[in-house]
Amino acid sequence: MYDIAIIGGGPAGASAAIFTAKAGKKTLVIDNDHSVTKRAWLENHYGVDGITGPDLVAIGQKQAAKFGATFVTAKATKLSAGNGSITIETDGETYEAGHVIIATGMFTDIAEASGIRTKPGTEPRIKTVFDCTPEGRTSLDNVWAAGTAAGVSMHTIITAGDGAKVAINVISELNGERYVDHDVLKV
Repeated sequence: MYDIAIIGGGPAGASAAIFTAKAGKKTLVIDNDHSVTKRAWLENHYGVDGITGPDLVAIGQKQAAKFGATFVTAKATKLSAGNGSITIETDGETYEAGHVIIATGMFTDIAEASGIRTKPGTEPRIKTVFDCTPEGRTSLDNVWAAGTAAGVSMHTIITAGDGAKVAINVISELNGERYVDHDVLKV
């Protein structure tokens, strides 16, 4: 069983995975390889002088893998809560995790199959988002949402930050105290 499973490997999901894996949590990322970021050219991402969406996604996933996150290519289709874990059904396998972060961008089809509340989106072209708290909690226990799927702007810098925020909240809950990840420059 995984401590945390993240559905979606784009900026929000990979950012969440960087934090959860670096915190020592057994992390699984289930990604269907359909991130809309893979069609983007970015010149508005802080710290980057211009990058293709595919390169940004690949770098983020590489960072998460460096800290121990496991990536599988699949489409998550349903979540079920029970006995202190969440079962994630995909188009080929079943996985279990203590917590799940949904970071599926503009796709919320897993909500209806899983009984998770949604609400109308406010961003252009985003019809539906998960109805979640400011911390990222959805209506299904131990299931969280981050990024565009959680109703934040679909700009990659914002979705990546939201993925990190939600990951910090999940890690804090698992640890029983507020988690902070600050590396120090070695001189």
